[in-house]
Amino acid sequence: MTAIKHALQRDIFTPNDERLLSIVNVCKAGKKKKNCFLCATVTTERPVQVRVVKVKKSDKGDFYKRQMAWELRDLAEVDAKDASKENPEFDLHFEKVYRWVASSTAEKNSFISCIWKLNQRYLRKKVEFVNVSSQLLEELPKAEESVPSGESQSVAGGDEDALDDYQELNAREEQDIEGMMEVCEYAISNAEAFAEKLSRELQVLDGANIQSIMASEKQVNILMQLLDEALSEVDTIEGKLSSYEEMLQSVKEQMDQISQSNRLIQISNTNNGKLLDEIQFLVNYMDLSKGHIRALQDGDLSSPKGIEACINASEALLQCMNVALRPGHEKLMAVKQQQHLFTELRDTFARRLTNHLNNVFVHQGHDQSSTLSQHTAELTLPKHSPLHRDLLRYAKLMEWLKNTQREKYDGLSRTYVDYMTRLYEREIKDFFEVAKIKMAGTTKEGKGNKFGLHGSSGKLTGSTSSLNKLTVQGSSSRRSQSSSLLDMGNMSASDLDVADRTKFDKIFEQVLSELEPLCLAEQDFISKFFKLQQHPTLAQGEVESDGGVPSRQPPPGEHRHSMSLTEKDMVRLMMNKIFQSIETELNSLIALGDKIDSFHSLYMLVKMSHHVWTAQNVDPASYLSTTLGNVLVTVKRNFDKCISGQIRQMEEVKISKKSKVGILPFVTGFEEFAELAETIFRNAERRGDLDKAYVKLIRAVFMNVEKVANESQKTPRDVVMMENFHHIFSTQSRLKISCLETERREAKHKYTDHLQSYVINSLGQPLEKLNHFFEGVEARVAQGVREEEVSYQLAFNKQELRKVIKEYPGKEVKKGLDNLYKKVDKHLCEEESLLQVVWHSMQDEFIRQYKHFEGLIGRCYPGSGITMEFTIGDMLEYFSSIAQSH
Repeated sequence: MTAIKHALQRDIFTPNDERLLSIVNVCKAGKKKKNCFLCATVTTERPVQVRVVKVKKSDKGDFYKRQMAWELRDLAEVDAKDASKENPEFDLHFEKVYRWVASSTAEKNSFISCIWKLNQRYLRKKVEFVNVSSQLLEELPKAEESVPSGESQSVAGGDEDALDDYQELNAREEQDIEGMMEVCEYAISNAEAFAEKLSRELQVLDGANIQSIMASEKQVNILMQLLDEALSEVDTIEGKLSSYEEMLQSVKEQMDQISQSNRLIQISNTNNGKLLDEIQFLVNYMDLSKGHIRALQDGDLSSPKGIEACINASEALLQCMNVALRPGHEKLMAVKQQQHLFTELRDTFARRLTNHLNNVFVHQGHDQSSTLSQHTAELTLPKHSPLHRDLLRYAKLMEWLKNTQREKYDGLSRTYVDYMTRLYEREIKDFFEVAKIKMAGTTKEGKGNKFGLHGSSGKLTGSTSSLNKLTVQGSSSRRSQSSSLLDMGNMSASDLDVADRTKFDKIFEQVLSELEPLCLAEQDFISKFFKLQQHPTLAQGEVESDGGVPSRQPPPGEHRHSMSLTEKDMVRLMMNKIFQSIETELNSLIALGDKIDSFHSLYMLVKMSHHVWTAQNVDPASYLSTTLGNVLVTVKRNFDKCISGQIRQMEEVKISKKSKVGILPFVTGFEEFAELAETIFRNAERRGDLDKAYVKLIRAVFMNVEKVANESQKTPRDVVMMENFHHIFSTQSRLKISCLETERREAKHKYTDHLQSYVINSLGQPLEKLNHFFEGVEARVAQGVREEEVSYQLAFNKQELRKVIKEYPGKEVKKGLDNLYKKVDKHLCEEESLLQVVWHSMQDEFIRQYKHFEGLIGRCYPGSGITMEFTIGDMLEYFSSIAQSH
């Protein structure tokens, strides 16, 4: 089998760069016995490929050929049939099941073992082995235990060692083997004889080796003698070592005693040190100096030095009370006594501090009330910075009171809020009374005694004229009666002067400018004095103070972030109560301003929007930002109500049936509104609100201009549309309002269309018969009559044409044009100055009609020599002379 294996390696597998690891002689089960070989091979190049190759002897000679090969990764199962008995049969499950019978059980087991090892190394135990003896599969792990970990992958035993140890024969080895086989020519044909010869030569070599060993017996005897002498020397040394050990034993016992004594001394020193540390801890952290005790009991809370001493004493007391005691400390009598002392000092000082601050609030209140009289005549609010400055000296004591006596802290907060609420309510009420008086005074100065004021309430009394529906009474009185329909108040815009509105704007701005720093200063003071942080502090668990004193952890569930949110709510609630009258007074002031003049809503919207924007940039959640935002909603509602009222008033406009219309009042009213609004809203934050109002108003103006034009009886509809849309277009072009660009183009389009319509309708009258004649000619042509044949029609022959032309000599045409000029002048109003524009358009249209008539005569009456009684030059002279004469 060895010779066959060598031959197969050389002839079949070496040319394919493969190594033969195991071989078994098999035949197919149940069929005619045709022997072949199953070979387990691996490639010599990386990556390694493992195959099972079927090799069969050729029918034509003694050489072998490769018949079939399977990849080992395609092998699913190896079935050895019986694990307990010797059975040469086995199955290999590839894409189908191949059943084999080996020539011997030993060869089968060797082949299956090789397959199992290859599966372990290259396929990660993918192949399943069935009915295989466990002893056969355990040979590889046992062999791996005796080699280093790095070589655990190698295949052990028999022919499988060739996986890592196999090397091809070099040239010299091949020559030696070939020479030996040439000496024994029967080596291949008779392998048994060759093996027997090699065995005999091996026996000869073994005999020679034994003789060589026997010759060295003398040297062995000498070696044994030396060993005996060495053993006697070892016995002598062992005796000396035993005596030394006895001597050292006594020394060891003495050293053990010394070590035990030292250990006890060390334990005693350690205990004394720990006891000293505990005592120092309690003395350092739970001892309050006599100076601090005196400050807490009798310290002066009115002088700066006394306040500083009380602050230091309260902080020291808080540190002592918040010391994190170690286990067992609370059972010590001295500790209990100190804690009781600290509690009494805390309660005493908290009571003294509360009483003193209450007195400070009352004392400061009397001082502040005495200064109110000097602000009543001026539109200013009293400054509370001195009060805040005096109270801020107690801020750290308030923080101490907040951390130790929360009930007293809450009581002081309520006392402060109640006191400040009354104080601010008086100040704000007086402040707004002065503002209302000044605001109403702007109207009284400009309009005499139309409005009366009683007392200082600022409430308007006296009858106010309601806004009457506008009626066009005639051209002469139209401009004096056209009041602004955009005024929602009880007075017309013509009664108010620009200076009055500017003065109102300054008063309203001053009111907001006075309130803003007042609210911000008070909110800042409340946050600092009552230690209500506006931003969360990220600190949890055990912390250390500046002196390194350990403090107790906050109670479970108490987080700084949630606490800070509560504190922010407290600031908001305190500010809402202190300044509860601000929003009401502001709404009252806004109502008064809107009642005096609805244009004031524009000023108030801009000013209020600016202050809200400023307040939100400072602090979006502040009381000032919230309150001004609420008031801004009211102002915006008044503004929207004003715009809606203007639209409603436009719809209620009535026109006179006896006089011409001209420029409608709400058109001029829109112009006044736009001019004022553009001045007020320049660079304003709420420009978008104005743009929306513009769109609503201009759409209402468009709709109602058409409505009035349709209802007009005295003035033609085209004239009403032309004049008013020309005025709208001129206004928008002058003001350049970007959001109304579409409406501006629409107004221009409507103006142009109605101008053209009015011109065409008017020009049909001076040459009425001529127009009717040529309309008939065009009708015949449209019915299919050729143009050169129209002259043969009875009603449109040359004689009829000459008759119609003779009715319109130059003198008659000029007379007709003069009458037309007078009629157009009667239709148009003087304010827009559109007479010359319309007259020039009529001139162009008349010339166009003249050329059209000439063209029809040339096409329909060719060669007739018929012409009009006047020329284009005559027409131009007529139009020019008529315009100059008027």
